[in-house]
Amino acid sequence: MSGSEDPSIPRTDPDLIFADPCLAEIYDDLDGDRDDLDFYETIIAELGASSLLDIGCGTGALACRLAQRGFHVTGLDPAAASLDVARSKPGAQSVSWLLGSAQNAPRLGVDVVVMTGNVAQVFLSDDSWAAALTAANDALDVNGRLVFETRDPAFRGWEEWTRERSLTVKQTRSGAVESWVELTSVDPSLVAFRWTFHFLDTAAVIESNSTLRFRTLDELDSSLSRAGFVIDEVRDAPDRPSREFIVIASPSQH
Repeated sequence: MSGSEDPSIPRTDPDLIFADPCLAEIYDDLDGDRDDLDFYETIIAELGASSLLDIGCGTGALACRLAQRGFHVTGLDPAAASLDVARSKPGAQSVSWLLGSAQNAPRLGVDVVVMTGNVAQVFLSDDSWAAALTAANDALDVNGRLVFETRDPAFRGWEEWTRERSLTVKQTRSGAVESWVELTSVDPSLVAFRWTFHFLDTAAVIESNSTLRFRTLDELDSSLSRAGFVIDEVRDAPDRPSREFIVIASPSQH
């Protein structure tokens, strides 16, 4: 999606940050230490799960970690470039990797379905979000749980998305890369922004435009209920206090 396109139109293709091979290759280098995944591992352990579907698994950070611990893991993502990176990681051979959208998630009967990072917010329309939730429900065992995070719109985190506050230079496997994010629009629950990646060794520049949907807890509760879920618990993210909702939900027939 370019900056001139209407962010209310649901996108059908993954953003370049995930789909461009050059950006997918350095995604983990730029993303840094994934301390946020520790919390997911804690929740999964609390639930006594042994099988998991990672919707929007990206470069496979969580999927590979869990597979190395003996979990039966399926990673689903619409970006082939990200899955190529995921398949190269330790533990990847024990993960079932699937290329596709959340709405096409297979009926696996897993203990847990997760959506980490911004995955739950890439479904911009009510229909696409409902389809993703329905597919997640269908993929779960009757006693399973859906676990996902989404940013609290009350925090207005997008106000921090400026070049001045986000500019970094990091060494990656492709050399030094300067990157920053800039807000492009807010209208009102759809927040559009642009990441810029400047490869300093070659002077190449790649821009990736994204839009996220911010939903209130009431909106989440209503949408989950319509998809056959009941919210069991909403937690705070320990590494991002007061910024995120960590939602744990179960099929309503449980």
